[in-house]
Amino acid sequence: MTKLGSWFVVDRADLVAGISVAGLMLPEAVAYAGIAGLPPHRAILAGIAGCLIYAIFGRSRFAIVSPTSSSAAILAATLAVVPGDATIKAGLATVAVALAGILFVVAGALRLGGITGFISRPVLRGFALGLAITIILHQLPILVGVPVQGSNILTYAAALFGAILQWNPVSVTVGLVALAALLLLKRLPGIPGAFLVLVAGIFASYLFGLEGHGVKLVGPIEILPQWPSLPDADWTAYSRLVQFTVPLVLILFAESWGTMRALALRYGETLEVNRELGALGAANIASAVVQGMPVGAGFSAGFASEAAGAKTRAATVFAAIGLAILIACAGPLVALLPEPVLAAVVIAALTHALDPSPILRLRRLHRDFYVAVGAALGVLAFGVLNGMLLAIALSLAAMMHRLASPHVARLGRLNNSHDFVDVSRHDDASEIPGIAIWRPGETLFFGNADTIFGEILSGSRSEAGLRAAILSLEESSDIDSTAMDALMEFDSAMQRAGLRVQFARVHDRVRDLMTVAGVADVDKRCSFSVDDAVAAVMADGNRSKV
Repeated sequence: MTKLGSWFVVDRADLVAGISVAGLMLPEAVAYAGIAGLPPHRAILAGIAGCLIYAIFGRSRFAIVSPTSSSAAILAATLAVVPGDATIKAGLATVAVALAGILFVVAGALRLGGITGFISRPVLRGFALGLAITIILHQLPILVGVPVQGSNILTYAAALFGAILQWNPVSVTVGLVALAALLLLKRLPGIPGAFLVLVAGIFASYLFGLEGHGVKLVGPIEILPQWPSLPDADWTAYSRLVQFTVPLVLILFAESWGTMRALALRYGETLEVNRELGALGAANIASAVVQGMPVGAGFSAGFASEAAGAKTRAATVFAAIGLAILIACAGPLVALLPEPVLAAVVIAALTHALDPSPILRLRRLHRDFYVAVGAALGVLAFGVLNGMLLAIALSLAAMMHRLASPHVARLGRLNNSHDFVDVSRHDDASEIPGIAIWRPGETLFFGNADTIFGEILSGSRSEAGLRAAILSLEESSDIDSTAMDALMEFDSAMQRAGLRVQFARVHDRVRDLMTVAGVADVDKRCSFSVDDAVAAVMADGNRSKV
């Protein structure tokens, strides 16, 4: 183990892990560039720049910041809707990467790391499934050696299988053998399966003359970094580009933070989300400078780094150096790489996302299953960008529906204790005679206040012999003005019905608001516990009798 400066320690395991990951990064970079419709060198330069810059600013020892399948797909969808020829779109891709980097940095400076909460895990799972199916389907024409066009996923699949007689049997054989080898080697931790398959594909191409059998090869990869410049595009192109950069940043960071956090939790490590935002921003800006692609901490590379035994962020540096050496020394050999092998690498890297068990688990939990399915179908039906936006909208709609339709529990005393629980869930809980105790299951806000108070008012009025109601506000740490107005209207309606209202477990901020709003006798009518509220109501009733 050797120290290099004060910011990381070099371990032999990091060197081995870096070399192993570099063997995965090269074929994935070439494949992801193909997904985005850009030259391979852009993905390679992005991977080198992203890893080196992240190692300086980031803190995850497993994160490999390079082009990812989701960012490549979103970039391809973005470039498809902006006007211009291939040269203009290539320049706009650089602008998109720079804008993504700037948004990351700004979000980190403003401490907006919590923004990932707007993309729930069910949405991510559904999005990942839909995206994986989309990308795999678009890799199949490369694997079978037949170009295919389609306006949507159904017409694309129909065109692919409609051309089955034109499939190149040699190309299909090469792709399937590579895919089988990759899936087998994935079961052997620590072995750079993608690198081994890449080498085998190059030798097979050389030995058997695969190009002569109609198998497409990658061809020469020219690493010619140039200083970026603004493309000669009109305002419409730039406005569309800005519009679609925000979804790119959202999904890129959600994917990256999910990978980083999962690996950190596995080893009991902590990461600061806003620092990682800034680090990803710096990495994307560096990628834009070398005219690369959007970069993030992808799932496959991150977990490959962990499986290879990375100890520090030095593994990320060695991965970048290894990738640079590979392309510099083995460029002519990489040109012989069959494209079906690259397609197999992408498919194998995405097989984990095809596992339906996380979504089926949601069905067993009766939570968010249709959100996840809707996210997957949205990507398949409407494309990557619109599908992701639909998925986020579904997540927010599900949350709003839950908040707007909360369960209002009727509470009773548990045995002879001071505890009060939902009587519908506990047979040994008994209601207090003459007192109805209500507890909304969600925080009060403008979307549910009228519904909740209407339900409580109706239930209280219809119960014979009731003289008071207790409202437990433990779920509401704060409420908005609409909810406050609804509370006061409810209080007045209860008084007109001859029913006293006592409040329990009122948070200080809500109590202060009630005082300012003009609720009568706040101090006397607010109790710290439900048991105290029951005692206050009963004491008031005894005084009334006297």
